[in-house]
Amino acid sequence: MLQTFEVLNVKCGGCANTLIKSLSKEFGDVTVDLESEPRKITLDIEDDKIERLKVILRGLGYPLATDELGTMGSIKASAKSFVSCAIGKISKAGE
Repeated sequence: MLQTFEVLNVKCGGCANTLIKSLSKEFGDVTVDLESEPRKITLDIEDDKIERLKVILRGLGYPLATDELGTMGSIKASAKSFVSCAIGKISKAGE
């Protein structure tokens, strides 16, 4: 089922590239809306896979807007997102 989720810490095309590459392996086509705030991702996912999606997103530093991370969790996610963004920019440049 095609579903859309609000995702935090997504700032640019580098972030979007990281999300697309990281999620497409498991979920197929992924679109990232960089025009909305918070940013949105859309992918074909069944409800029983949403927890797996959350784990992947948190690992990249892009938690769902509905995740309750607390202060330290938010700081960690923000730091991870900077690294993921840089990787996405480098990866895109190398294409």
